[in-house]
Amino acid sequence: MDTGLSAPEAVAAVRRTAEGGFAHAWVNQGPTGHDPLGVLAAVGAAGPPDVELGTAIVPTYPRHPVNLAAAALTVQSLTGGRLTLGIGPSHPGIVEGQWGIPYEAPVAHTREYLEILRPLLRGEAVEHRGERLTAVTRLDVPGGGSGVPPARAPGVLLSALGPRMLRLAGELADGTLATWVRPGLIARHLVPGVGAGAAPGVAPRVVVSAFVAVTAEPDRVRDELAAAFGGAAAMPAYRAVLERDGLTNVAETAVVGSESEVLRALERYGDAGATDLIAVPWGEERTETLEVLAAAAHTYGRGSSRDRRQNSA
Repeated sequence: MDTGLSAPEAVAAVRRTAEGGFAHAWVNQGPTGHDPLGVLAAVGAAGPPDVELGTAIVPTYPRHPVNLAAAALTVQSLTGGRLTLGIGPSHPGIVEGQWGIPYEAPVAHTREYLEILRPLLRGEAVEHRGERLTAVTRLDVPGGGSGVPPARAPGVLLSALGPRMLRLAGELADGTLATWVRPGLIARHLVPGVGAGAAPGVAPRVVVSAFVAVTAEPDRVRDELAAAFGGAAAMPAYRAVLERDGLTNVAETAVVGSESEVLRALERYGDAGATDLIAVPWGEERTETLEVLAAAAHTYGRGSSRDRRQNSA
C-alpha cells in the first residue's frame, strides 16, 4: 500500500487492488502509518466478496494478543470471514528505540503470543500464565448480521526469516510471510525451514513480498529502492537473510525489467515454493506495472501442484 495517504485514500487504494483481479489485497503496518485492520475493515465491508484481505504485518509487541484477537475477529465478522492475520515481532530498533519496550527473546515471546492468540481466534477459552504473557479469558465475537456469517478463525501467518522463527511458523501458525528474499533462498531456506515445524502431511503457506517494476531503466529503479529502503539492511533479521543470499542491499531482491523479464521472474517464485506472492508496484512506471500484474494474476501458477496466487499490495 502506498504511504503518505489519508485513511480514505488508503481504503480506496486497497479497494482498487481488490477489484483489479488479484487474489488477495494486503496492508502493512509501518511504525507511523495507518492501522491495517481498520483499513481492511472498511475495505471488506463493501469490497469484492471473494478477495482475501491480509495484514503484512501487525507487530506483536505493542499489542497484547487478547486485544489483537478481538480486533481480528471484529474485522473477520465485518468482512465475511476473509481476513488473514500476518503478525511478527518487528525489530529491536522499532520496539525498543521507538516504543521503549524491551526486545527480549523474540522467539519465546512469539511462541507465547501464538499460544494465546490462536485459541482465542477459534473461540476457545485460554488460561496461559507464561514468563512473558498472561491471558485468562475467552472471546465471543458474533457475526455481523445482514448476511455476514459468524466470525470464524482467521488464518495466521508469521513473519519469519531465521531458522527458529521459521520452524515456529510451521508449528503454531499457518505458514510464513517473508520479504527481501529471492527464489533461490526461498527454495533452500524458507520452504524447508517452515516445513520442519509443520505436522506430517501439512504444507504451510509461504507468502513472499517483493517490489516489482516493469521498466526500461532497472538500474534507476534499484537506486530508488536503495535510497528509500536501504536502511533495512542494518536491521539484524534482514541483514542475516541478505547475507544468507550473498547480498548487501535490499534493492537487489526487487523484480525489475521488461514485461517478459518480470513475468519470468514471478514464475520463479512459484517454482521455488512460494504459495503466494505479494507484488508491490514501485516507481514512476507503477500504473503499467499494475496492469501487467493484473493481467498475469488470472493465470499465475495455474496447473501447478501448488496453489500459487499472485497478489498486490
